[in-house]
Amino acid sequence: MRYRISLLTVALSMAAVSVFAQPTQPRQIDAVGLYDLPAADVVILGEVHDNPAHHAQQAIAVGAMGARALVFEMLTEAQALRVRPEVLTSSGALEQALGWAGTGWPDFAMYYPIFTASKSAAIFGGAIEREVVRQAVSDGAAAVFGGAAGLFGLDRALDDHVQVAREAGQMAAHCGALPISILPGMVEAQRLRDAGLARAVIAAMAETGGPVAVITGNGHARGDWGMPDALRFAAPELSVLTLGQFETVPEDPVPYDLWLVTDPAPRDDPCAGFAVK
Repeated sequence: MRYRISLLTVALSMAAVSVFAQPTQPRQIDAVGLYDLPAADVVILGEVHDNPAHHAQQAIAVGAMGARALVFEMLTEAQALRVRPEVLTSSGALEQALGWAGTGWPDFAMYYPIFTASKSAAIFGGAIEREVVRQAVSDGAAAVFGGAAGLFGLDRALDDHVQVAREAGQMAAHCGALPISILPGMVEAQRLRDAGLARAVIAAMAETGGPVAVITGNGHARGDWGMPDALRFAAPELSVLTLGQFETVPEDPVPYDLWLVTDPAPRDDPCAGFAVK
């Protein structure tokens, strides 16, 4: 039986966690490099959510590193607790157990191989319930996260240049259709999600000893202000390796330790549903 562990217990247990070397300069790799990633306590595997190649490559990395725990951006803690051996044997059974069809995430068939890539890996959910995320837009991440907000750096204001860049990123992600007034709140919601993922990683490390693989979008995976930033506040002794996956060659500076490029996934115009003025 899995026992959820308090943040205080987690913090005390982190003293025994080992630290591994990781790259100092971002570099591009190919798919072969996924079989021999540098060792780290936490390996954050970014993705473009609807790209099947990215999920296939995450599964390769998870299996090759022998992950003892998987943290999914797509799952809440309650969903993760439904992952049991009897449902892992079938994609359909696991999809149904998770209630995936109602989540809005892409086709579960792309994600299923990740769940089974590392035998007996514990599954953790890093998602925060949608109503709580919506509350963060109006009230701020620190207010809704609770007493541990400072542990993850949520009680500090972002540097001005980071705030501006993150607001611009939110506007671009929503095809320029957001009112400017909501952008600070959208950044707060993203910070809340980053902290939720970091919290799940700490619990996964405490329970399994690692290594932990994190399955998440490229935005949360980036090493400068994504989930790794929240994790640095809460557990600076953990070594972290970040991997970004792209459909075109990214512009410098690349905010990941490692990155690779795949063909783009076929998709409709993502901005077609926005009323862009």
